Amino acid sequence: MSGTSPASPASCDAQAPHRARLRVLGTSDLHVHLLGFDYFANRPDPHVGLAHTATLIAAARAECRNCLLFDNGDFLQGNPMGDYVARPGQPEPRPVHPAIRAMNRLGYDAATLGNHEFNYGLEMLDGLLRGAGFPIVSANVLRHKGATPLEDQTYLPADVLLHREIVAEDGSRHPLTIGVIGLAPPQIVQWDRQLLEGVLETRGIVETAAARVPALRAAGAEIVVALSHSGIGALEEGTWSENATTALAQQVPGLDAIIAGHSHLVFPSDAFADSAGADLEQGLLFGVPTVMPGFYGSHLGVIDLELERRDGRWQRVAGRSEARGLTPSTPPDPMVVEEVRPDHEATIAHARRTVGRTPLALNSYFATVWPSAVLGIVAEAQAVHVARQLQGRPEAGLPLISAVSPFKAGGRGGPGNYTDIPPGDLALRHVADLYIFPNTIAALRLTGAELADWLENSAGIFHQIPQGSRDLPLIDEDFPSYNHDRILGLSFAIDLSQPARYDRHGLLCHPEARRIQDLRWQGRPVRTDDEFVLATNSYRAAGCGGYAGARPERLIDVGRMPIREILIRHLSEGHHVRSPDSHTFRFAPMPGTTVTFDTAPAALAHLDSVAALHPELMGLTPEGFARFRLHL
Repeated sequence: MSGTSPASPASCDAQAPHRARLRVLGTSDLHVHLLGFDYFANRPDPHVGLAHTATLIAAARAECRNCLLFDNGDFLQGNPMGDYVARPGQPEPRPVHPAIRAMNRLGYDAATLGNHEFNYGLEMLDGLLRGAGFPIVSANVLRHKGATPLEDQTYLPADVLLHREIVAEDGSRHPLTIGVIGLAPPQIVQWDRQLLEGVLETRGIVETAAARVPALRAAGAEIVVALSHSGIGALEEGTWSENATTALAQQVPGLDAIIAGHSHLVFPSDAFADSAGADLEQGLLFGVPTVMPGFYGSHLGVIDLELERRDGRWQRVAGRSEARGLTPSTPPDPMVVEEVRPDHEATIAHARRTVGRTPLALNSYFATVWPSAVLGIVAEAQAVHVARQLQGRPEAGLPLISAVSPFKAGGRGGPGNYTDIPPGDLALRHVADLYIFPNTIAALRLTGAELADWLENSAGIFHQIPQGSRDLPLIDEDFPSYNHDRILGLSFAIDLSQPARYDRHGLLCHPEARRIQDLRWQGRPVRTDDEFVLATNSYRAAGCGGYAGARPERLIDVGRMPIREILIRHLSEGHHVRSPDSHTFRFAPMPGTTVTFDTAPAALAHLDSVAALHPELMGLTPEGFARFRLHL
């Protein structure tokens, strides 16, 4: 079997004739972290990287002679190496992507696409996928939607039959046919609407799998593996949900193993202790062996399937899963290191190019709770660019404001997931750190009422805090920081004593609630019928994050320049980073009320920036965050 070792330790062999063990290995959400290196900080990081994961892969293969290796998507985009490889202006055909070269060397059997593969558009993606020595499948991303999933015209092959030879416990060899289906969040056509509208369609994950898995079985698949680039979410979210792996396991018969991903979590783990259908001891989800192997190569998913051959066909009779994590002592695989070394060195050289200077330290340690220079420089660059695009047009006379989000604000990325740039020269790697996604510029024409609702949606990141309460957590950990917008150009207060008007999906849950208070532009109150131009990004302009005001009819054409390119130009023109205006955003006073806020331990050096909240260090969390008490 592809990628297997001739060794056969007794710990892995099944114990009865005509039985065998099939080991399914999986990675997910690599985001071009091929080496253990942090390009933003310009230093090694042994906690991530496919080169380190490769050592776990070799060990897992040595334990079991029948192994398959899959990737679950989001492997082409996500760090400066990915951006360097995908930079425009290169001759065609492009060299084979370093992630694909590394995966070829490791002997991957198949892969699927994640949502971020589509961030560069289809023309670029077609080129980046060339050279793969393994099938890449995707069943619910469509060129054209048919009457049923089986009649869809898919962008890539929906699934594949892998024909392998499996060695039974008695040493006999037999053919085995494995069906592999790929599934992605159907929201990709919304998230990258400017690139994909009119080009691709999608179907729900469960609807697609329910039709195609039986077809795979009918075509000869004895074992079926789902590569589900989708998180483990609530069943009630429905079959069109973003995190549909739970529903997939419960509602689609015929699946023998699922590799999940997208949400950058680990399954099985205590993070899913309350999840429906989860057996954390065995690594099962509604009885289906399931694994979610973290992100950036932090973990290797290992699923062991016990198979029995009956009437000439193999079938699963038992199974379990585990996620094996890297440790700081896990060495890199020299083969992978050498394969991608030229790309790594070229990325470092490219990322060191100076584009500007900052007189201030730039960090995002408190960006979700206080005005931030990190957000300010991006917002200013967006606004300057949009103003240029609007010259001589009717919209040029409207007030121009700019929306930005704190992308690196801890959360699932851990205490290292923050921007921290010292004063001095700004290199390209710093720009990539300030704006980590390949979004393009966008602009919307919105009313004052729509802007107030926009900010209500954004304020959902904060828990409701009763007056006089002590040390309740301020931040809702399930609300992604990249969906928390700050609109620079407006000033406002947030009344945390009220419930959030919208939930984290943008659904109206408390119609009577109004957290946003004293909304002003240049000192005067914003009226409901005032009109503004909002500079933002392509992701938000597509309505992502539940921002209902981002409707197609509200779009203003300002081109599609990548925001990182806008920021580079802005800095190269000599625009200076300025201290944030602390009066633009504040919490309404709540005397005698305190909350807890988790950030990186390095934030201790920057407490002066949030002195008005009287921060007090309470200690470290088990995850390594510094927990502060803030006074409202």
